[in-house]
Amino acid sequence: MSAELKSEERSINFLEEIIEQDLKEGRYKQIVTRFPPEPNGYLHIGHATSICLNFGLTKKYGGYTNLRFDDTNPVTEETEYVESIKDDVKWLGFEWKNELYASDYFDKLYEFAITLINKGLAYVDDSTAEEIATQKGTPTEPGKRNKYADRSVEENLQLFEEMKAGKYKDGEKVLRAKIDMASPNMIMRDPLLYRIKHAHHHRTGDKWCIYPMYDFAHGQSDSIENITHSICTLEFVPHRELYDWCIEKLEIYPSHQYEFARRNMTYTVMSKRKLLQLVNEKHVIGWDDPRMPTISGMRRRGYTAAALREFCDRVGISKRENIVDVGLLEFFVREDLNKKALRRMVVFDPLKVVITNYLADDEMLTSENNPEDPNGGTREIPFSNELYIERDDFMEHPSKKYFRLAPGQMVRLKSAYIIKCESILKDEAGNIAEIHCTYIPESKSGSDTSGINVKGTLHWVSVKHAISAEIRLYDRLFKVEDPSSEEGDFKDYINPDSLQTIKSVFAEPALKNAHSADAYQFIRKGYFVLDKDSSTSGMIFNRTVGLKDSWAKASK
Repeated sequence: MSAELKSEERSINFLEEIIEQDLKEGRYKQIVTRFPPEPNGYLHIGHATSICLNFGLTKKYGGYTNLRFDDTNPVTEETEYVESIKDDVKWLGFEWKNELYASDYFDKLYEFAITLINKGLAYVDDSTAEEIATQKGTPTEPGKRNKYADRSVEENLQLFEEMKAGKYKDGEKVLRAKIDMASPNMIMRDPLLYRIKHAHHHRTGDKWCIYPMYDFAHGQSDSIENITHSICTLEFVPHRELYDWCIEKLEIYPSHQYEFARRNMTYTVMSKRKLLQLVNEKHVIGWDDPRMPTISGMRRRGYTAAALREFCDRVGISKRENIVDVGLLEFFVREDLNKKALRRMVVFDPLKVVITNYLADDEMLTSENNPEDPNGGTREIPFSNELYIERDDFMEHPSKKYFRLAPGQMVRLKSAYIIKCESILKDEAGNIAEIHCTYIPESKSGSDTSGINVKGTLHWVSVKHAISAEIRLYDRLFKVEDPSSEEGDFKDYINPDSLQTIKSVFAEPALKNAHSADAYQFIRKGYFVLDKDSSTSGMIFNRTVGLKDSWAKASK
């Protein structure tokens, strides 16, 4: 996969073709896009695609991108989500020109609604939600307008003002556009423009008790900001006709909407509603749980912004819904971490090794921090006559092609010496308690004059210098590729082994100064990052990704 991806030249996508044609024809002097999240949850990898797309286009073709919060539903929106969204966009490496909110335009949107009423293009409807749905008809049968559509302009203006003043209860009245009840596009059958919601808004407080519907706020906000290319996902294709209708009837700046396919990924869910269920029902520890597809979860797990940007760029965009293998994202994470992660030795399941002929004082050995980084420098690792190695790196009765440690067999200790197993010490239960070895003094890494070649190299930690830490091994949250398409409750397919915790591992002392901003490769184990739950009383490391795709291997 690596060579194929590196050699591939990415062709321009259909949005870039549109923009290049627009610039060629002189339609715009600069490109203006916006990223318009609703602050009702945390952003996920699908949003990362939209972020990279919107900011990437204006970076490539000149212009700027606004960050605009679609905060038109006070019931579901919170300041916590606003702050998390801003953090995610910045972490991905992008800066917006203007931080804006749909609520900034509530007064202007109200004026737009008045304009439509005065033009006879909007009316106040007293029908219930159920009645309105029934009156809209079906895809094969036209809808029927009710008597409220015949109200005069004056009556509609008065009723709409009374709605604004708080005279009516939630759901008692709505404002609808007057378009075409026989339209083949059911969204155009007199869609709702405003509804009553007596709810406290996170920015405007209790000033408003009527709020614009998304379809009325979206296009007009784009127009107010002079957005040239309003980019959204495919589910908004049917809404484009209403988007254009509002702009045309209001005679405002003609922003244009373009759609691309939503990014779905295997072994997870992308619906905010389902993600909220996972959080509220305690299937995960929060929105930033490292198993979640949220940007904050991926950041906590140790995924890098560079890897996510590269993933979004290489996978590209299309006009057809697809599902991307999470293994591809993990590939880009490995590629990036391999270049920057600091190498460290950590033993998960310790077996004690005593080097019987090592009579010298403890010494400091030198090892490179990252062989892929010529400027990565080196670190010192303490060596003594008592070490920990992994228990599965020793076999009392080895097979013929077993090249790790066994009775009478030699291996090299990473950045240290060659050792040979001489004897085994067992406990009363017959379990191996420790092994006794000798070392070859002339075999020191970097100055080996022993002339001995061995096939196995093991990582290790000095017993007296080791520090203790907790390891959290994260895996895919679901057992099946597409849990949303399976029968029954999607939560029935949660992977029970998606988190395994090892309470005490032993690490080389260089990790004592670990920082959450640094990436680590635990040699022969995978890539890890310090978790935010760490404290002075205990260090906790999250596994970001293994050294290889274990799922792909298991499926063969």
